[in-house]
Amino acid sequence: MDLKALHKKHVLTPWVAQAALNPPLVVRGEGVWLYDQEGHRYLDFSAGLVAVNLGHAHPRLVRAIAEQAGRLAYAPPSFFHDGRALLAQALSQLSPWPEGGRVFFTPSGTEANEDALKFVRHLTGRPKVLAAYRSFHGATHAAASLTGENRRWPAEPGVPGVVHFFAPYPYRSPFHTEDPKEETRRALDHLERVLLHEDPGRVAAIFLEPVVGSNGVIVYPEGYLQGVRALCDRHGILLVFDEVMTGFGRLGAAFGGERFGVVPDLITFAKGVTSAYVPLGGVLLREGLARRFDEVPLPTGHTYAGHPLAVAAGLAALRAYQEEGIFPRVRAMEGFFREVLGDLAARHPLVGEVRGLGAFFGLELVRDRKDKEPLSPWHGPVSPPMQALQRALLQEGVYLMAKHNILLVAPPLTIREEEFLEGVERLSRALRRVEVEVLG
Repeated sequence: MDLKALHKKHVLTPWVAQAALNPPLVVRGEGVWLYDQEGHRYLDFSAGLVAVNLGHAHPRLVRAIAEQAGRLAYAPPSFFHDGRALLAQALSQLSPWPEGGRVFFTPSGTEANEDALKFVRHLTGRPKVLAAYRSFHGATHAAASLTGENRRWPAEPGVPGVVHFFAPYPYRSPFHTEDPKEETRRALDHLERVLLHEDPGRVAAIFLEPVVGSNGVIVYPEGYLQGVRALCDRHGILLVFDEVMTGFGRLGAAFGGERFGVVPDLITFAKGVTSAYVPLGGVLLREGLARRFDEVPLPTGHTYAGHPLAVAAGLAALRAYQEEGIFPRVRAMEGFFREVLGDLAARHPLVGEVRGLGAFFGLELVRDRKDKEPLSPWHGPVSPPMQALQRALLQEGVYLMAKHNILLVAPPLTIREEEFLEGVERLSRALRRVEVEVLG
């Protein structure tokens, strides 16, 4: 049976035109490697979609899921469940709030952001929310409305009351400066002007990724997130951190906000909470907000909220993070990742900038470093050179998530130094092929 042909005939693949698709058909994973039906292996250099933080086939997670399936594979969310209680307790203990918090479980990060939107409007009585243009918060209707980039467009007209603003992007400053301190100052001035034009008394929340994810792995300059927190405090606005990509060790901490010393009011999460073994997301609310639902009905729900198999995987993942020392390990390896990728950039003129934190780095690809022309346009079809690079990467046996002219280097947090070096060498060979075509 030709399974690739069967897949192409019956499965719709997200975000792309279907006719030209010809990716590997993967059937197995182990550690940082994926294997296709023909036995070829690919280094998973983006941890799937920045999700498989503990690598593939981790025995602790596999065992926990199998054991839970043998006991209870489903429980209605209206019942209490042992796994939900234990995982929610563990997440509350990881939260940045001294008083802890409570968790509403969802099937994914998209629903988490949808429900966070409901929560902030319900809790404040205010109709508006702000989110950055260079952001992705999900693909369902309200989450797509929060999203700032072009994946929002197919869902338009979106839900009312969502207003977008420009956040810092030092490499391509929307505020016309090359000084990071000035970038922060101008960005905060812009955000305050937007708030004043929208009436801050009508704004329920600001949604932000602590480090921008698929839209470029942009690390905000020093002081920006602190300034947003201060603006929120001044106007009684809730701050929501979308930690779907940045949570659970990706930046070397339980949650990314910890790296910047900024405490939000709500945290949305998914992906790394189970190392993507079973779909699970959620909203963490600080206790002062969560207790308001003690006498008022919670305004949302899902059939699969806190699914037993998912919470079992989540508990096993959190234990693995702790017992294997994953978070401090990532912090310790951050300098190694940055140095190796910096050396790669020095050898390849297509790499305009390397940026990132922890085990989360972005390579911005350009045709020319001086004028910074993107290798592929930000809005529009993927350019032939970028398509050629993606093909070359697979031919070299490495998978990298790409968004327009950005490559996301975000391997499993368990990757060894020699595996990372091998992945970078494979990436280097792929870049060299395309540079011959682009630069001559």
